[in-house]
Amino acid sequence: MAFPPAARKRAVAALLASALTLSACAHVPPQAPQAAGESAVQPPAPATPQQLVSKVAIPYEKFVLANGLTTIVHTDRKAPIVAVTIYYKVGSKHEPKGRTGFAHLYEHLFFGGSAHVPNFDIPLEAAGSTPTNGSTAFDRTNYVETVPTGALDLALFMESDRMGYLLPAVTQDKLNKQRGVVQNEKRQHDNQPYGLFDYALAEGLLPVGHPYRHSPIGSMADLDAASLADVRAWFTDHYGPNNAVLVLSGDIDAATARAKVEQWFGGIPRGPDVAPVTAGPVTLPAPVHRDLADRVEVLRLTRNWTVPGMNEADTTALQVGAFILGGLASSRLDNELVRGKQLAVAVTASVDAQVSTSFLQVTMDVKPGVARADAEAALDAEIARFLRDGPSEDEVRRAVVTTLSAQIGALEQVGGFSGKGATLAEGEAYAGDPGRFAKDLADIAALTPETIRAAMNRWMGRPALALAVVPGARTDSGDAMGGWGDEPASLAHKPQRTTKAAPLPPPPPRSAPPVAPIGDPVFPAIEHATLSNGITVALARRTAVPKVLLSLDFDAGTAADALDTPGTQGFMLAMLEQGAAGRDATQLAEDQERLGASIDAGADTDTSSVRLSALTDNLGPSLDLMADIVRRPSFAGPDFARIADQRRAALAQLGSDPDALAARTLGAAIYGTHPYAQAEDGLGDAAALAAMTPETLRAAWTRWLRPDLARITVVGDIGMDQLKPLLERAFGNWAVPAGAAPAKPLDAAPPAATRRVILIDRPGSPQSVILAGRVLPVAGRGPAQVPLALANDVLAGGFLSRLNLDLREQKGWSYGVYSSIPLTTGPRAFLVSAPVQADRTADAIRAIVTDIDALPARQPVSAEEHQRVTEGAIRAMPGQFETNAAVLTAMQAIGRLGRPDDYYARLAQAYRATGSTDIDAAARTFITSKDMTFVVVGDAGLVGPQLKKLGWPITIQTVKAAQ
Repeated sequence: MAFPPAARKRAVAALLASALTLSACAHVPPQAPQAAGESAVQPPAPATPQQLVSKVAIPYEKFVLANGLTTIVHTDRKAPIVAVTIYYKVGSKHEPKGRTGFAHLYEHLFFGGSAHVPNFDIPLEAAGSTPTNGSTAFDRTNYVETVPTGALDLALFMESDRMGYLLPAVTQDKLNKQRGVVQNEKRQHDNQPYGLFDYALAEGLLPVGHPYRHSPIGSMADLDAASLADVRAWFTDHYGPNNAVLVLSGDIDAATARAKVEQWFGGIPRGPDVAPVTAGPVTLPAPVHRDLADRVEVLRLTRNWTVPGMNEADTTALQVGAFILGGLASSRLDNELVRGKQLAVAVTASVDAQVSTSFLQVTMDVKPGVARADAEAALDAEIARFLRDGPSEDEVRRAVVTTLSAQIGALEQVGGFSGKGATLAEGEAYAGDPGRFAKDLADIAALTPETIRAAMNRWMGRPALALAVVPGARTDSGDAMGGWGDEPASLAHKPQRTTKAAPLPPPPPRSAPPVAPIGDPVFPAIEHATLSNGITVALARRTAVPKVLLSLDFDAGTAADALDTPGTQGFMLAMLEQGAAGRDATQLAEDQERLGASIDAGADTDTSSVRLSALTDNLGPSLDLMADIVRRPSFAGPDFARIADQRRAALAQLGSDPDALAARTLGAAIYGTHPYAQAEDGLGDAAALAAMTPETLRAAWTRWLRPDLARITVVGDIGMDQLKPLLERAFGNWAVPAGAAPAKPLDAAPPAATRRVILIDRPGSPQSVILAGRVLPVAGRGPAQVPLALANDVLAGGFLSRLNLDLREQKGWSYGVYSSIPLTTGPRAFLVSAPVQADRTADAIRAIVTDIDALPARQPVSAEEHQRVTEGAIRAMPGQFETNAAVLTAMQAIGRLGRPDDYYARLAQAYRATGSTDIDAAARTFITSKDMTFVVVGDAGLVGPQLKKLGWPITIQTVKAAQ
């Protein structure tokens, strides 16, 4: 369960963030140059903003129970699932002095069980819920689960039980354990590069006592001081039905919903009315400058302002203005500072919208070697130029189309943190109107350049907080940050571990309803075709939203670097998007934004992919640009130099990222000279990067991106009769080059495994990152895949797995422990990830070893575990395949691993045919700790003495950014 420290609080703001992600590497032309032999038929004209707005709709009905619970119902029958979304209008802004972090702490306690539900996750996961999660922010706490229709009554029973009858389960023991989990979550956040920035931002912009000043996760001192009586009183005061919004979206109608909501929630009494908390933006009396030292390699400059809350008239204009300034791929800051003067390796601008006060931020990551004064002058000059001139009509149109395309995509998901349920809930919770998103989108479509320019000048013309994160040793501690703000520096923690609370009256009897049976999940039918040059095409037609998702996959990936030099594949793919067919990166980005499409090139271990997301109406021109990017890249020298600088900066940054350090080190240690030893981040190393040239990358492009190594996978609102001609136009006349295609030596033997510890010294780390692994004698196309996957699920594949329950829920040493067995084509690896508090590093490793070796020798798979990972997984499949992206990923695995088209349709039968003894056997054969390599990234002075007591071979390394 996570808290977003800078979460956007309404659909439009979240969509602007989503659009940024979509457009960051995406480019589409209105017309692509024709190659010889291509059809002269031109694709239809792009859809207009007005046409896109007409496609955005979330019909709903609303009713309010006598106890004040507001319920909103949206019907979507595309799948037999219902999303349950509940928003409590209580967040960190409601916390008084000395109680910071309480809302987030209660988010965790909500999952610890209630009077009639010993554990919230176990019944829901067994019933097939996906996802089951919660989050806390300044203005609210929310909980989401998407369940099979037959499990809706169970979900409502459980949500109502923790709304009405939570307190009997909030014991001192549970408080102590969840307090530890939350504090480790805080350490995990603080341990990241730039991890203290959010604290310093709030301290610099807001005065002590402002409700948005302290962090949602709070201070260590307040968490330690929380007594059982304190947290019980917090629940009583804030979690009544009259302070909540419930949304049911999916396979449900309003009449059915009303009866169920009345049944489960109607008897819960109203709670106290929560007084509104309002505090508007603050104008600094003069510009403020602050440097925050951190163990980072890249200087980060920021300019920050508080601006109006999300419901104010200027906010939409500010959001779109910031998007144009530093959010679009063709943004002003990108064009001037990254691609133009090449002073920055990354830039952003965005508005973090809250109910009462929002935050506008402009960020520049300075290119190493650039003088700080020059970078600051250029950043400030570009902001001033934008305020003076404002955006153009074309920039506004591109921002609007990109945002609307993202909104249409969001309609695909009924639940989760960003689907239709959350959109309706946020409209009601923040503005008293579930349909507020429609007004916001209409406001976006109506924006003019002058409206945006005026709003930006009103608010960005005020004094700014210039907060910079500078490379150096940390002088601040996250333990002392995030609280109210006027605590004395010497404030000591006073843990409340054994306090007493008044006894509670017994709760009324209640019992959980049964879960109705469900049929086997239905995977979409797959159609096949072959282009003129032999490229195979697989299509699953899904009409929920008018969009198409397409991936052109090549049998290459980072493993291909074993035949080139480290980092070649990733660099080559990054260059595809920098220029093609006579267009530079800016022109490609602008054309993409006009169409509301995105194209992204990247690689995983086995596959290099170019992926397209497009509106169905604009698929033709979107495919034309995709063909240009794939088939006619420029590899121009100036672009090469710019991207090389960015990759050098990214390599340097790896030295400050404990997770990246651990992943790189473990992969090289367990795979040796096998192709899978190549770093999956695709950055290679400094020596290889220095030796690369545009010609090197063009040679790799010629070698690996060829039709006879390609597959096309498509999911979306289009039929094969429409799709194939468009693909023939774009890719069908692409000739297969002479000579045999390259083949990666995936049958090479990994080195002999041995138990050992590699300690990477990262002084001052508040937490240790543990990453352990071993290579298995099984490949992705080998036998025993289903029992092996289920064995991993039992051990550490999810929240209820053994390792997570042990180290997080029982011991409170970690925010989360997980394992995985990546589905690689060649030899697979068993991996365990465990970020833990530093003083428990060796204890955590012992616990991991004990839990792994107990399966099945001392603790075979139980009946409850077997049901959860088999029948629960079957019930979860409709929710897992709700989105086009999820179906596309499954289809790519089918194609890459040679699975039958009905693999996922038959997976339910395979799960039911797998007994607990089969899972035990897979664990006994493949999962053992005896020869695992443990990589630990932490403070060697604190961790080293602990690890020596393990009695295993230990190697100590210092941080090397490009190792």
